[in-house]
Amino acid sequence: MTKPSVLVTRRWPAAVEAQLAESYNAVLNTGDKPMSPSEIRDALKRYDAVLPTVTDTLNAEALDVTGAQTKILANYGVGYSHICEPAARDLGMTVTNTPDVLSECTADIAMTLLLMVARRAGEGERELRSGNWTGWRPTHLVGTKVSGKTLGIVGYGRIGQEMARRAHHGFGMDILVYNRSKVAKDVLARCNATQVEEIDDLLPQCDFVSLHCPGGVANRHLINSRRLSLMKPDAFLINTARGEVIDEWALIQALMFDMIGGAALDVFDGEPRISPDLLQCDNLVMLPHLGSATREAREAMGFRVLDNLSDFFAGRAPRDRVI
Repeated sequence: MTKPSVLVTRRWPAAVEAQLAESYNAVLNTGDKPMSPSEIRDALKRYDAVLPTVTDTLNAEALDVTGAQTKILANYGVGYSHICEPAARDLGMTVTNTPDVLSECTADIAMTLLLMVARRAGEGERELRSGNWTGWRPTHLVGTKVSGKTLGIVGYGRIGQEMARRAHHGFGMDILVYNRSKVAKDVLARCNATQVEEIDDLLPQCDFVSLHCPGGVANRHLINSRRLSLMKPDAFLINTARGEVIDEWALIQALMFDMIGGAALDVFDGEPRISPDLLQCDNLVMLPHLGSATREAREAMGFRVLDNLSDFFAGRAPRDRVI
């Protein structure tokens, strides 16, 4: 029986690529460069499955294909806002993602960012590397205590809950939650969290705000200039969700004019392009989208894709189907 043909759009962990090569007629993107819309369209005509990542733009242009051979887009990652849902539905494609397996590692990065921006770790490292450190003194790079402060979490799914667990049980932080739907009482009770009705109710109460909500059109610029103005002037904003959730121009203004204490970002709007103005903000910590970047998480994500492909080609409903 002929194996299904599969295109992998970026390099994946070696163990996962080996399993893909064994189970499918797999073609790898050995150059590891993002594919253009025209290359995506060509792939959709030639392969039974395409395995994209967040770096692939599968917009309406890329999915404008007549007679596509591809029947499943098995996405490597949780978020799928880079895939045009109406176009995928019009083509009758199944779309899957990889939840659960990266929640802990992404929460680890969110907590790392929170600590870094609160304790001015980025500024300190830059000072050391530039040779400008003149030694310890009582007023040097004084930061903000984290333990016992109030953390607001926007989006209380798997990653948001893991972040709350680290913050509450590790640092004794009080947890406020904004979520689109009602969170079960027993889930809130695990971290003694309180859910508020509106994001505008959460922001003024928090010393730190961490974003863990989906991206896409619905949440584009969820954090805008008006909402940044609701935050405490010494509060910090952390984003490991999607870059488009924050209006970056509004954030730049808030940072440059000290409207908030600082921010820490692992994701950016239009990445890998980074606004030059962000680079000028000393009270900003930036990481290059490292949320799931552990060997354990990246391999688990790949094997989760394989599980979804196996179900699909066996005629079963993939457990992680999102479209």
